[in-house]
Order: sequence, then C-alpha cells, then structure tokens
Amino acid sequence: MTGDRSQTTASNIRPASSAACRPISGRLVIATHNPGKLAEMRNLLAPYGIEAISAGELGLKEPDESGMTFRDNARIKAEAAAQATGLPAFADDSGLAVDALDGAPGIHSARWAGPDRNFRRAMETIEEKLRARGGTTPERRKAHFVSALCVAWPDRHVEDFEARVDGMLVWPPRGDKGFGYDPMFLPDGHTRTFGEMGSEEKHGLPPRGKGLSHRARAFLKLAEACLGR
Repeated sequence: MTGDRSQTTASNIRPASSAACRPISGRLVIATHNPGKLAEMRNLLAPYGIEAISAGELGLKEPDESGMTFRDNARIKAEAAAQATGLPAFADDSGLAVDALDGAPGIHSARWAGPDRNFRRAMETIEEKLRARGGTTPERRKAHFVSALCVAWPDRHVEDFEARVDGMLVWPPRGDKGFGYDPMFLPDGHTRTFGEMGSEEKHGLPPRGKGLSHRARAFLKLAEACLGR
C-alpha cells in the first residue's frame, strides 16, 4: 500500500494518462456508520457542494467486510450502499499498520476496538504487543495509516484511490481530538499527534497544505479525478 498513486499495482488503478474518471454529482451516500469517520468525510466533501447522507441515517445494514485489503473493503461498502439506495456511494476503509507488529492491526483496526469501539483498549493492546517485541525506541515504533476511498454507482461503475501517512506511535496517547488511534499517532515531521490536531491541521488541505492525513491524501486524488479539482 502506498500514498503514490503511480506506484500502486496496475490492476488496482488506471494510469494517469488513461480515460478520465467519472465525475461525482448530485446526492451521495456516505457508506459508514462510524460517527468520527462520517464527520471527516462530510468535512472533506463540503467545499464541493455535494449533498451527502450517511448509510446510518438511511438505516442501511453494515455489509460484511470480507476483503483482504483496505481497497477491497472500501469497495464492498460503497457497492452495497449504491445497490441498496440507487445513488452513488462513497466509502472509506482505513486503518493503522504497525511495522513491528507485521502490519497489524491493519484491515482489522476497527475489530481490535471490539463491538463497543473502545479504542483506548485497542491502543493499550498495541502498546502491550509493541513492548513485548522490544518496541521502546522510535525506530521500533514506526507505523502508518492507510486510507482507501471508493465511489460506486448503481450501474456498478467504481472509482477508487489509496494513500498513506507515515509516522510513529507515542505512549501515553496525547489529545482528545479526532477518533480511533489518532491520539497515539505522531506523523513524520510533526510534534503533535493526530489526537492533538484540529480537523484543519490534521487534513492539511489546500490552499494551506497539500494533504497531511491518509484520508485527506486519498481524497485529494479523488477530488482531482472526480470533482474537477
């Protein structure tokens, strides 16, 4: 997984020189039941005047995320919402990959928090596993967030994008902003964790930045391809 679209596998994404992506217009379903993720995705879409409604607000069931990659699971969620509503649907699948834990929790990031979505407990589990593997130095605490975004239409057309942000894990967690593993993730080149950053700083969107968070970086690729910016 990579934040450079040109380095992803050819089977997953079209070359930049090929046909333009299908534009997004009209009403859009955000295929998530996660309040934190929903808020971020609405913030990202807001400048483009897209009318968005969530899968939770529509009473849609959460599909079984049986994919082997972030991209697979984003597609499962987007396609399920598009077929259920007859509207284009936008989904994200994202997670934390810790180098010293062989990429875990990865696509199982949400599951590590349990059915009650207790991410404090999930962060404690990561810290315990890291320490068991000697993860006490910055070099042994490297990690990255990955975000795969997918837009699916009712006719089964799909556009998808992926990006990542590298950093390291801190302990104890710092900050109460964001959601999930944000309080323990310190992005490279920064002194504040995602949990200490407000939305504007975390996403670092233009004109003030070029995209900081994994979700913002993936969204910028989507916006350039499907939103005409």
